[in-house]
Amino acid sequence: MNAKSKSRWNIGIEVIMILLALLFLSPFYFLLANSVKSFGEILSDAASWPQTFMWSNYTNAWKLARFSEAFRNSLIVTIISVVLISLFSAMAAYRMVRANNRFNQVLLLLFVAAMVVPFQTIMIPILKVVNILHVNNSFTGLIISNLGLSIPMAIFLFHGFIKSVPLEIEEAATVDGCNPISAFFRIVLPLLKPMLMTIIVLNALGIWNDYLLPSLILQAPGLRTIPLATFSFFGQYTKQWDMALPALTIGVAPIVIFYLFMQRYIVEGIAAGSVKG
Repeated sequence: MNAKSKSRWNIGIEVIMILLALLFLSPFYFLLANSVKSFGEILSDAASWPQTFMWSNYTNAWKLARFSEAFRNSLIVTIISVVLISLFSAMAAYRMVRANNRFNQVLLLLFVAAMVVPFQTIMIPILKVVNILHVNNSFTGLIISNLGLSIPMAIFLFHGFIKSVPLEIEEAATVDGCNPISAFFRIVLPLLKPMLMTIIVLNALGIWNDYLLPSLILQAPGLRTIPLATFSFFGQYTKQWDMALPALTIGVAPIVIFYLFMQRYIVEGIAAGSVKG
């Protein structure tokens, strides 16, 4: 391939990438543009730029959906769930790697098998367990359910990463007086930072945006998370698009900002995992 052909090929690739970027960004345009339109203008022409900017849509949506409560609830559930998932899965994977016996190998296979089970097939069992534990309609029940659904994947990712950590480092720490717990938190856990940050970001995105699980467990209006608060604008017979779209924008904005800030850690975690694995 000569230089002229390469140049044409590169231009073609760039054009395709630009078109794909515009395609992927188009939902954000529709979301932002329609969030400041009146209800009638949304129905008449959803693709046009707003003729009049209805910024009051945001304040009305915030008040009607009680977004201050929803933000607080989503933060509580997301932060506690992500911290516990990261801590428990890292400790469990560490134990499985360092005590590499038949039992731990079978246990890892069970965790891997749990990753392929669709959520829809275990919704009813999860509800039964939550009711048995008497934690239905509470953050505790939702957080426990998040742990059960997210820990298998996190253990699988940590397991492959921890196998690359040299055992000699821990042996040197033991000689210096560290017990196994101290060696894990002082030596091993800092080395897991790339994968740890990746797991934190992925789980935070999933839990913050999750609608189905909170809708099954949380019934009280004061416990609603952001997806539940947003869905309140969609009734059986009416859809308040002039309220729902600002609510969606408010709910999406924090997690988009969080992702943009943390995306480099995802790249580092994937790159480190591919090299070390």
